[in-house]
Amino acid sequence: MLLDVIQCVESGRFVIIQDSVQCCGRQLLQSFMCAALKREEVVHVLAFDVAEEDLRVPSDSGCAQRLCFHDGYTDPLGWNDSPPLTVLQFSPGEIHALLSRSEHPKPVTLVIDSLSWVLRHHPPAVVCQCLQELRRGGAVRSIVALLHSDLHQQGIVGSLCHLATAIVTVAPALRGHHTVAKTTRRTRSGRVTQEEECFIIKEDLTVTVQKQTHHPGQRDTEQEEPQADPAAHLTFNLRLSEAEKEAKDKLSLPFVFSQEKKSALLQPRPGAGQIIYEPDANDDFDQEDPDDDLDV
Repeated sequence: MLLDVIQCVESGRFVIIQDSVQCCGRQLLQSFMCAALKREEVVHVLAFDVAEEDLRVPSDSGCAQRLCFHDGYTDPLGWNDSPPLTVLQFSPGEIHALLSRSEHPKPVTLVIDSLSWVLRHHPPAVVCQCLQELRRGGAVRSIVALLHSDLHQQGIVGSLCHLATAIVTVAPALRGHHTVAKTTRRTRSGRVTQEEECFIIKEDLTVTVQKQTHHPGQRDTEQEEPQADPAAHLTFNLRLSEAEKEAKDKLSLPFVFSQEKKSALLQPRPGAGQIIYEPDANDDFDQEDPDDDLDV
């Protein structure tokens, strides 16, 4: 599923890469950038966490022309004169103005490194509203953002993930030099699928999936411990033999009436009693005055 998310070309998608101090997801973010460039898309990078040199990806001259960096790392708060990009410019209008400077009339992939820096200077509601407007604006085909999930409260992380069409959470593997990616994907119909995979990133930033650690709907029989039988060491028998089961099925329960018994009970018998009811004056019930029989 991870490779499908990287190669996905649907419009309006929003991918969040969640990492932590134990496992950095920036290299996977660069893999998304390389995949978008290979699809001949224009990639705009809002760089707040690291310098442009740390986000550069190997590409030819044609891809380099379609890779646009916006430096928000050198002067993120605009203390100097005419900064290239500040975190205060994180708004739909300002971002659309940055994208309009590109001369390539091709689909745009917006890469944000990272949303954690933006959340330090903007309320979560403002950030969510901005991302939602960028997805619906039309100029941006897809958004890929890095989020340091261990720096924020779970409610803030959950609000952002609720907007995403795919969430990739990276963590170190228990063995080897692999990385575990837990991918959650939401389709347009609302169906949610999850999958865990071990992957490695090569020098050219291509992703190779080594194995699946978990697949929805399947149980891991190798790691499942056999359950103990609670009736194994009892002094009495809780199970029935085949003969006992056959005798039990043939037994007639006392509270279950047979068809013959039902017919005999329902047939009228001679000399049976009858109930005769004769209404009196007090039984004259007035629908308009239900309390007419009360002495009030």
